[in-house]
Amino acid sequence: MYDSLINVNGNQVPTLDLLLMLTIISLLPSLLIMVTSFARTVIILSFLRNAMGVQQTPPNMVLIGIAIFLTLFIMDPVIKEINTEAYTPYKNQEITQEEALERAQVPLKEFMLSNTEKSAVNMFMDMSGAEEVENLQDLPMTVIIPSFMTSELKRGFTAGFLLYIPFLLIDIVVSSTLMSMGMMMLPPAMISLPFKLLLFVTVDGWELLFSTIVNSFKIP
Repeated sequence: MYDSLINVNGNQVPTLDLLLMLTIISLLPSLLIMVTSFARTVIILSFLRNAMGVQQTPPNMVLIGIAIFLTLFIMDPVIKEINTEAYTPYKNQEITQEEALERAQVPLKEFMLSNTEKSAVNMFMDMSGAEEVENLQDLPMTVIIPSFMTSELKRGFTAGFLLYIPFLLIDIVVSSTLMSMGMMMLPPAMISLPFKLLLFVTVDGWELLFSTIVNSFKIP
């Protein structure tokens, strides 16, 4: 079966190579989430929306779009290095597909390891039975990717907790004020929402949030 060929645009492509290429294309959305800054970014944006109490503003499509373009901005040095070291030589037929994949892993590993906590790496090394290595880049992707995802989830939830604090204080102040005035039947969220929006706009919240997200990532 491996020797069977499929004609694609005048070129003879092995069947298994074509299946592998289609599989990689179908997994691209998952790869975007697993090996880039997308997961932490979208988690922080979701926490911000919930903390402000605006359930569908911005809508999910807008949040995903913001997360994608912030991810492209953050990952730009990594993407350029992959293009220079792996894709361009492969396109020029200077290296094989296998070598291109190996070269593409190097900048991705550097990015993930620079943003991964050592404890997460050790945990997955112990669970997988991987041997100790002097250079963490020698670890397989099956260890690095889940370690990176674990660290991203932890940092995303930590950032979400910190985002909740100022808005929670506004809720507490508004609730206490309404109770002291005997207006217990009036929903506090209705009164606190305008103050939350005012606070967020006054401190240039979007610029502050985006700059904090970008600067929180270490680019090797």
